[in-house]
Amino acid sequence: MNYYPPPVLETERLILRPITPEDAEAAFIWLSDERVNRFMPYNIYSNLDEVLHWINDLIPAHDGFQWGFALKGSNQLIGSGDIGPHKGNPDEWGFGYNIRYDFWNQGLTTEAAKRMIKFAYDELGIRDFCSEHAVDNPASGKVMEKCGLKFERYGEYSTFDGKQTFKAKFYTLHTD
Repeated sequence: MNYYPPPVLETERLILRPITPEDAEAAFIWLSDERVNRFMPYNIYSNLDEVLHWINDLIPAHDGFQWGFALKGSNQLIGSGDIGPHKGNPDEWGFGYNIRYDFWNQGLTTEAAKRMIKFAYDELGIRDFCSEHAVDNPASGKVMEKCGLKFERYGEYSTFDGKQTFKAKFYTLHTD
């Protein structure tokens, strides 16, 4: 599967839109925050050049769709998320997300994740979804449950560099 430019999507409070190099400073806020990235598979970003490299790599390398989450009205970028074929099972589409710490516990992540799932369901005919979270990050599991996913099993996942492994809970959603 190849990269697809993500369409602009809207929710009640957010615009899901492509991430551009102009978003680097805004993205650095959450990509460099240890609280936000404690359970993420990537390393914490330490400078804007790393963020720009990530943004520039989104276009040629990403399978599926990657959005920035921007507040309606201000267009302030506060997070990002993606959805696409799961590496272990391409019949299922996995999704992930992260959002700035100062926007946690406001339902924005759930709002964005539901919209990504709705897009894949309505526009692409995807019927099977999956996601996982670190056992020590139950708030992420709440997002998955609010999106309709059900706990399936325990397992683990590792950071991209293999330096850390997390005990995890895996969730799925099978629609008609």
